[in-house]
Amino acid sequence: MPRLRKIIHIDADSFYASVETRDNPELVGRPLAVGGRADRRGVIATANYAARKFGVHSAMAASRALKLCPHLLIIPPRFEVYRAVSAQFHEIFRDYTHLIEPLSLDEAFLDVTDSEQFQGSATLIAADIRRRVQAELGLTVSAGIAPNKFLAKVASDWQKPDGMFTIAPEQVSGFVLALPVSKINGVGRVTAEKLRRMGVQTCGDLQLLALETLVQRFGKYGQRLYDVARGIDHRQVQTSRLRKSISVERTYAQDIDLMPAMIVQVDELLLELAKRFGKIADRYFPTKRVIKIKYSDFTQTTLEEAIGDSGEPWNAPAVFHRLVATAWPRGAKPVRLLGAGLRLQPRGAGELDQMNLFEDDPLEAQALR
Repeated sequence: MPRLRKIIHIDADSFYASVETRDNPELVGRPLAVGGRADRRGVIATANYAARKFGVHSAMAASRALKLCPHLLIIPPRFEVYRAVSAQFHEIFRDYTHLIEPLSLDEAFLDVTDSEQFQGSATLIAADIRRRVQAELGLTVSAGIAPNKFLAKVASDWQKPDGMFTIAPEQVSGFVLALPVSKINGVGRVTAEKLRRMGVQTCGDLQLLALETLVQRFGKYGQRLYDVARGIDHRQVQTSRLRKSISVERTYAQDIDLMPAMIVQVDELLLELAKRFGKIADRYFPTKRVIKIKYSDFTQTTLEEAIGDSGEPWNAPAVFHRLVATAWPRGAKPVRLLGAGLRLQPRGAGELDQMNLFEDDPLEAQALR
């Protein structure tokens, strides 16, 4: 039987916006967002809770946010400051455990199973972390405490903002029964609709389905659904993770609807991609080339191709030109965003930080526009 663990999920409250408010108290109480300019198709990286009351949320187009909240103040991001504050979070975390898995600048898992502080109470450790972040950094974080990562992440969102929630081991079976399946990581709109058509809206409903049925309908993910519906998650807190991909993408102020213009933009993307890949080329080698296209109506497509043994360099422009020329007719509409990337494999031990393709920091990339 797997060892019972004590996991804390820490999630900063509207992180970027909270840092801006902390550094400029005149902004307190105002609907505020951090993001890119509306006239350059920027997106919202985060919004404070005053703005969220109007429906503004992260990854929303800045132009849409201003329609929902005309008096919204959108501040350009200062990512170097946010990274510095994130590092300060981790300095505090390390006083309690070295088993830390960062998920982004503003959230992380901590495994405090072997911590001797506060007589080993994960709840008291989380409370002390929250106290210190408030006292030392002037910010608030929410915390979830549970026997595994899935439930800890659910718990951290339970009493946001500036909240804390504990799911004790003996409470797990009862807690998950009424938990909406939308709280399961990986259950997006499409999967949720599939489950709804199967009569499933809660984890309790999901428990009524046989494992064979779930695997038949959802493949390997069916096993994951079967487990988390019962509050089971054996994933370890990982202090190092493999980088799986690297990418560059750009959103354009004006749609592109001619292939020659797309080719020019792809060449510019390849220059930036070469710079980024050059920093990790000693640790990773590319296995696939990938093109991403987002059309004017926000639909999107990606196309990838394995890098063979022809000796052709990974960044051969002609290959990427062919990929975009093949992918674009799928939608055959004006293009608002282009991306170019690589799937990667490690050469050996080295830097191990996982970032999914076109998610190196998508909100950062777009909010800077």
